[in-house]
Amino acid sequence: MIIIGEKINGSIPSVAEAIEKRDADFIKARATAQAEAGASFIDCCASVPEAQEVETLHWMIDCIQEVTDLPISVDSPSADVLTQAYKFCKKPGMFNSVSGEGDKIDKIFPIMRDNPGWECIALCSDDTGIPKNAADRLKVFDNIMTKAKEYGISPNRLHIDPLVEMLCTSENGIETNIEVISTVRERYPSIHITAAVSNISFNLPVRKMINLGFTVLAMNAGLDSAILDPLNRDMLGLIYATEALLGEDDFCMEYISAYREGLFGPVKN
Repeated sequence: MIIIGEKINGSIPSVAEAIEKRDADFIKARATAQAEAGASFIDCCASVPEAQEVETLHWMIDCIQEVTDLPISVDSPSADVLTQAYKFCKKPGMFNSVSGEGDKIDKIFPIMRDNPGWECIALCSDDTGIPKNAADRLKVFDNIMTKAKEYGISPNRLHIDPLVEMLCTSENGIETNIEVISTVRERYPSIHITAAVSNISFNLPVRKMINLGFTVLAMNAGLDSAILDPLNRDMLGLIYATEALLGEDDFCMEYISAYREGLFGPVKN
């Protein structure tokens, strides 16, 4: 599983306070903790007004790169911000994100064409918003892949996000996500499929139970990437266990190694 660590995001109150105070030690500590927990990418999202975003991301990215060499997921709703902020990264990382909305793809995919190491999260939404059914989300996906081919972007550089919505307000949310994930996986075996798994449990009690259950269902359908908290030992243990059960971990070696390294299981004193 490709784990995109979600803990450095200005929408989190403690992170917003650290950004405001320019508390570099706080940002560095979060980056270090996620790297040590096994994250594949460190997501970096400022969540400040767009006029301040590039400068803020520059500071945040510098803080992260002082303590880890993991690739960074540069996170902004603005493609214009992404086209500037990615330059602060010392090594190729991930654009988070593009979609079928406006001209976002036409701003980011040319950069990816010219910088082969970069990857990208692509959302199954467009100018109409988030489609309500799987068929329409897959149409957006098809349009994204047409653009990818046009710019010479191979499928394995894309992380398709089917857009996980709240379970308690969605009539067919699980069915829609599973159909999108499984169809994308069938059509493009080498593509990555990602999700912010915790979105599924908003406004529900004991959210972690819903998150854990959904993760198993999504991985079984083809999810191989996720935006989540790598410090969540229960979630990490479940991911390693599910990979073993799906036959993706020969002789359970990854599961055993992760346990021995203390990434999940009982806390060792």
